[in-house]
Amino acid sequence: MSSQLSRPESLALAALSLACATILANTFSGEGAGALIASLALSGLGFAASYAMIRWLGPTFIKAGLRGRDMAKLNNKDMLPECMGAICAVVYLLIIIVFIPFPFYKDIVLATSGGGNRDVVMNLDYVQKGRLLHKFPHTKLASYLAAIISLQFITILGIGDDLFDIRWRHKFFIPAFASIPLLVVYFIDFGVTSIVLPTFLQPYVGRELLDLGFLYYAYMAAFCIFSPNSINILAGINGIEVSQSIVIALLLAFNDVLYLITPYPHPATDSHLFSLYFLLPFLGVSFALWMHNKYPARVFVGDTYCYFAGMVFVMVSILGHFSKTLILLLIPQIFNFLYSVPQLFGLIPCPRHRLPHFNARSGLLEPSVTKWEDKQPKPLIKDVLELLASLKLLRVTKDKDTGRILETSNFTILNLWLVWRGPLREDRLAWEITAMQVAVGLFGLFVRHKLALLVFRADNWDLGSAV
Repeated sequence: MSSQLSRPESLALAALSLACATILANTFSGEGAGALIASLALSGLGFAASYAMIRWLGPTFIKAGLRGRDMAKLNNKDMLPECMGAICAVVYLLIIIVFIPFPFYKDIVLATSGGGNRDVVMNLDYVQKGRLLHKFPHTKLASYLAAIISLQFITILGIGDDLFDIRWRHKFFIPAFASIPLLVVYFIDFGVTSIVLPTFLQPYVGRELLDLGFLYYAYMAAFCIFSPNSINILAGINGIEVSQSIVIALLLAFNDVLYLITPYPHPATDSHLFSLYFLLPFLGVSFALWMHNKYPARVFVGDTYCYFAGMVFVMVSILGHFSKTLILLLIPQIFNFLYSVPQLFGLIPCPRHRLPHFNARSGLLEPSVTKWEDKQPKPLIKDVLELLASLKLLRVTKDKDTGRILETSNFTILNLWLVWRGPLREDRLAWEITAMQVAVGLFGLFVRHKLALLVFRADNWDLGSAV
């Protein structure tokens, strides 16, 4: 990969940067809308910076030993830079730090009345009572800073994983440590640990709300562990980590916009603006990475990006108070994790890499396999494998004479898709999995806002109509 930008690329990035900087210079006024426009402008700058830095720093990463070969290509001797998601994570962190004054500008001006207020005219008697610091939204700023700390933490841990290649069983709990600032702020700022029971359960329990207490924090901690790891598990072909993250982020942003365009002031507007402030820059840096990582990949994203992306989703859903919505958008990742459990927990032999097998003759990807040459599975496991094969959820190859199992396809959704669809080109497989993610995500939003009314009294999207 050339480290130099072409002339058209340089001109396009320069024009984008200039336009975004001009917009940014004119958005230090207004309230929500001004901050949202600033976030869009910073997202454009994040795209330009990430795109250029990925290109410039690729050779440097290779020299530092962060490199690998693309095994699903005929010519796989060229070394590609790895861990390029770290560049996106660092650019993203700088953007959301620079963004801090924009959403809080109006509050800063009002809170420093008499010492820096340039907008509001106040009589002398009112000013003498002191500055209005008690009106500053400290809880919002605390949530914002806690999110930054968690993202910094997960980025550092992700880079450590890419550098030292930590074993799966050890790195599985890494996101739990990064979630501590989020959970602490949630406890102080929000602290709600009750869930709404479905209407058919309420007569038996005798209440509408059920307080889970500390179990709710355990649920959120488990969620913080699952989301980053789920992105990391659904990997192995060009562009799939970034494309699934982009789809999830776009669907979350679409859900946020639904709350901003209601014909009435919605009580959850601030929470969904908070979410958009973090999702828009994430989309900017992710699109830049995707353009380098899509088929045929010129860089690899590394575990850092997977952790970073998953933590962004957890962060906006917990602090934005819509974790159930994120669960519905992660259905493919949840299925992939549950499907992978037999290998992840050692019930079935698990090779270090389970990415689809590249057939050099056909140029297509086929399901990768686990071989059973030395030993056979236990009777119960053998019965389960044969049952999965009969349900078309696994490919099992047997010896025709003895009936011994020779090999089984690996337990990942990518291999399963190839079992269903047959051999595919790598880019075709990536696009089909991405399309499936879009379809399932849109259905998840439909369930969240429409079908949920079958088991709940109301959807919070409609709550503002009663306000």
